[in-house]
Amino acid sequence: MVNDEIRKKVEELREKIYYHNYKYYVENNPDISDYEYDQLIKQLKELEEQYPSLKSSTSPTQRVGGIPVEGFPTVEHSIPMLSLENTYSKEEIVEFEGRLHRQLPGENFEYVVELKIDGVSISLIYEDGELVRGSTRGDGRRGDEITANLKTIHTIPLRLRKKVRGRIEVRGEVYMTKSGFLKVNREREKEKKPLFANPRNAAAGSLKLLNPRVTSQRPLDNFIYLLADSTKIEIPPTHLECLEKLKEWGFKVDAHAKLCLNIREVIDYCDTWANKKEDLDYEVDGMVIKVNRIDQQFRLGSTTKNPRWAIAYKFQAKQATTKIRNIIVQVGRTGAITPVALLEPTFLAGTTITRATLHNEDEIKRKDIRIGDTVIIEKGGDIIPQVVKVIKGKRKGIEKKFSMPVRCPVCGAKVVRLEDEAVARCIGSSCPAQLKEKIAHYAQRTAMNIEGLGDKLIEQLVDKGFVYDIADLYKLDLSTFSSLERMGEKSSKNLLHQIEESKNRPFARLIFALGIRYVGIRGARILSDNFSSIDELSKVKKENLEAIPEIGPRTAQSIVLFFKEEKNKELLEKLKKLGVWMEKSREASEEVKKTLLSGKRFVFTGSLEHFTREEAKSIVERLGGRAVSNVSKNVNYVVIGKNPGSKYEKAKRLGLDILTEKEFDETIKGLKD
Repeated sequence: MVNDEIRKKVEELREKIYYHNYKYYVENNPDISDYEYDQLIKQLKELEEQYPSLKSSTSPTQRVGGIPVEGFPTVEHSIPMLSLENTYSKEEIVEFEGRLHRQLPGENFEYVVELKIDGVSISLIYEDGELVRGSTRGDGRRGDEITANLKTIHTIPLRLRKKVRGRIEVRGEVYMTKSGFLKVNREREKEKKPLFANPRNAAAGSLKLLNPRVTSQRPLDNFIYLLADSTKIEIPPTHLECLEKLKEWGFKVDAHAKLCLNIREVIDYCDTWANKKEDLDYEVDGMVIKVNRIDQQFRLGSTTKNPRWAIAYKFQAKQATTKIRNIIVQVGRTGAITPVALLEPTFLAGTTITRATLHNEDEIKRKDIRIGDTVIIEKGGDIIPQVVKVIKGKRKGIEKKFSMPVRCPVCGAKVVRLEDEAVARCIGSSCPAQLKEKIAHYAQRTAMNIEGLGDKLIEQLVDKGFVYDIADLYKLDLSTFSSLERMGEKSSKNLLHQIEESKNRPFARLIFALGIRYVGIRGARILSDNFSSIDELSKVKKENLEAIPEIGPRTAQSIVLFFKEEKNKELLEKLKKLGVWMEKSREASEEVKKTLLSGKRFVFTGSLEHFTREEAKSIVERLGGRAVSNVSKNVNYVVIGKNPGSKYEKAKRLGLDILTEKEFDETIKGLKD
C-alpha cells in the first residue's frame, strides 16, 4: 500500500529532476553537480522499484525505459508538416515580401527570423502536459511513430513545466552537434563500422534505431520552432509570443530568433549569420523567415507543399573547381532520367566528390555544360554536389556536347518528356530500375491490396530473378516463396491467396495500380466512372480525356503516352492472360452502394492499422456517407484507432456510437454483403 507521504516524495523528486534537467540541458546553467543530480535519479529509481504502482511513462527514469521494437508504426499528422520554399538570394527575399503584399494588400508585416537547423523534423503531441506521441515528418502527411527514441533526448520534456490542459502539438528539429558527430565517428572508426557522412545523416540514423537504449547514447539535441495546434490553450497572437510560451513550458527554442520590423532588417540579420554560422556547434544551412502575426499566417494559408507565410533563405554553399570526365544518366525509381557528371576527384566540405547532379537537359543547355569542361561545383545545402558554372576560358576545343538518350539505358523503353516538365522519364512499366517501386505501388492497400508483399520480400523476389515485371507475381508458386528468407509454408500460402484475390479488384484500383504518372486515387476513380475497360481507356484520344472534368492536359498526355508504349501494352496483355480482371462489369452496382450509408457521418481518430485515413474516408463516401473532422452531436459514428486522443473522450461524453477499427471493417463488409 502506498501512503500519501511516499507519493508526495516521488512527485517532489520528479519535479526537482525536471527542473534540473531544464537548467542543465536547455539553459546550460546547472544549479547542482552531476553527482547530486545522479543521487536524485538514484533515489527516484529506488522508490519506483519499491512501489511499482507509482511508475509513470513520463518519469525522468523512463528516458531510456523502452525495449527494442520490431519496426515503427506509421501515424497520420492531424495537420500536414509542410516543407519550406527555398530562396537563395536577397532579391528572392524581397520578392517574398512582394507576394505577401499582393495577397494581403494594404497590410504591414513584421517578421521573425530564426536559424535553419540542418536536422530531422519531428512532431510532438502532449495530452494535459504529458508527452504521448512523437513522430518524424515522413512525407508530410504520414510519419513514423518514434516516441521511445525521442524520449531519450533530454531537451524534450516528458512533462511540461507548467500545467497545460488539453492537447497541444509542437514541431521541431532534432540534430546532432558537430562535436558529438566527430566523437561518434571516431568511435565507429575504432569499431570498424561505416562512418556517417554528416551530422544530419547521423541524427536521422539515430532516430530510426530499433533499440532506444542505443539512441540514448547518441549526442542528440533539438529545438522546437512551432506551436502547431492546441485544443484548450489559446494560441498567442504572434509567433514570437508562441516561442516565449514554448520556452515557459520547458521546450528548448532558438535563442537567436529575432523580430525584424521590415525586410531590410531581415536581410541584414541573414547576412550577420552567414558570416558567423561556423561559430555554432551545430549545422545551420540558412535562415527561416516567418510572418510574425498568427492571424496573417492563417489568412495567407498554404499551397499543397509550402506555407505562404514563411520561406527559407539558404546560405551560399561551399565551392571547388574540378573537371568533368564524362556524363552518364541514372534511372530513378520513378523513371526519372537524371544526367550525372563524373568528376575528377576533389575534396569539398569534408568529403571527396566524384559525381555531381546535372538535374535535367534544360539545365545542361542553359549552363552549356560539356564533357571535358572545367567547372565550379558546390554542395547544395552543404549536402548534394552540383555544377554551378563552366569556366569557358579553360576550354581547349575538344569538349563534347551531351545529348539525352531517346531510349532508357536500362530497359530500352521510350524516354519521354511531358509538357511543362523539365524531367525526362522512362515510361516502361517493367523497367528493372523502377521495378521494386512499381511492385510496391501495385501491391499497396489503395491499389491491388496484396497484404504481406512488403519491401523486403519484393527486394528478394527481384534480386533473385523470380520477378521481372508485375505480371510475374501471378506466376509465383509455393516452392518459390518457401525458398525465401522468413517465409514459412503458412505465410507463403496466405500470400499466394492474396495475390490470387487481387485479380478481381475493382476497376479503379487497377487503373491506380498501373502507376500512370499524374493518375492518383481520385483520378483513377474518375477514369473508372468514364470508361468500362482498360481496352476502351487505352484507345481514347487526348482531347477526349481533357473533356472529362478534373482531367487536365498534362494528365491526359501522360495517359495516352502510357498506353502507346509497346512494353506497357505487352505487360497489360500478360496481366489479362494471367486472369487479372480489366473491366468494370464484375463490380457491384455503384448505385446500390451509394445508398447504404446515406446521411451517416463518421469521424476517424487515432492511428488506423489496416486502412489509411484517406482509404477509410473514401469507403464511407462511396457508400453514401460523409467523413467529417470534428466530433459533435450530429456525428453518427466515431471510429477509433491507436491513441485516439481528445476526440474519443468527447465522443464518450456525447454518448456517440464508438467503433473500433475491427468493428468498422466488419460493419462495412456486412453492408456490402
